[in-house]
Amino acid sequence: MFPQAHVYFAGVVLDKMSDEVALGSIFPDMAIGAGVNRDVSHNSGMEMLDFLMQEGNLRDFALANITHGVTPGGLDYYGDEKNPPYEKGYCFEKGRALVEGTIRACNIPPEMGWWKAHNIVEMGIEMQVSSSGEYGGYLYRAFQNRELIASVSDKLGEFYRVGSQPFARRMSRFPSYIDLSAPTAESLAQKYDFQMQCKHSISINIKEVAKLISMASEMVEEDIDDFFLSVAGRVKKIIGDVIP
Repeated sequence: MFPQAHVYFAGVVLDKMSDEVALGSIFPDMAIGAGVNRDVSHNSGMEMLDFLMQEGNLRDFALANITHGVTPGGLDYYGDEKNPPYEKGYCFEKGRALVEGTIRACNIPPEMGWWKAHNIVEMGIEMQVSSSGEYGGYLYRAFQNRELIASVSDKLGEFYRVGSQPFARRMSRFPSYIDLSAPTAESLAQKYDFQMQCKHSISINIKEVAKLISMASEMVEEDIDDFFLSVAGRVKKIIGDVIP
C-alpha cells in the first residue's frame, strides 16, 4: 500500500495516532532506501518489537511497523502476498484487469505488468483513504519531529547493524518521494513517474497512468472498507497475543 493507507490502517489497528505511529506505519518501505533488503524490512516486525519494547514511546513505533509488514501478517501481506481464498493479495487481484493498460502506460516489459498494475491499485486506494482524513498531515508532522527521527535512526541503525546515518538521510528525503497532500490521480501519477525514473530509469505516460489510477479508485470503492476492517481484525489479534 501507499503511505497514507498505512497510516490510516495503523490508526485503526492500534486505536491511536501519534508521530510514532505515523512514522512506524511506513517504516518498512523507508528502510529499503536505507540499505535494508525488502524481505528483511517487511519480515522483521516481531524482532524489532522485542528490541524496542523497553524504549518507551518507540514501542508504538514498533507496533505500527508490524501493521505494515508481511511477517507477521500485516497490511502488505494481505494486500500483496495472499488474501485467502484468492491466489494473491487484494491489490494484485484487483490489478489483474489493469495489467495490459499498465504495460502500455508505464512503458514497461510484460513481466513487470502485474507488479506495476498492483501499484496502480494501491494509488487508487490512496485516493480513497486521503479523502477521508488528515493522514498526510499526520505524516508531515512526524517528519518534523527531529528528536523522534534521531532516536529512530540511532536505535534502528543498531538493530539492522547499518548505523544511524542511512536512516537519517532516508527519512529526511522521503517526504519528497511521496504525496502528503490530498492527492489526485494526476499528482500520484507525477510522483509515480519520479519513482519509476529513480528505480528503473523509465518515464511513464503521466496522463494515461492518471486515468488508470482513477479507474482503480472506482474499482476498489465498493469493498475497500470491508477489506481494511477484515485485515485490521486479524492484525489486532496478532498484536493482542504479544502485548498484554
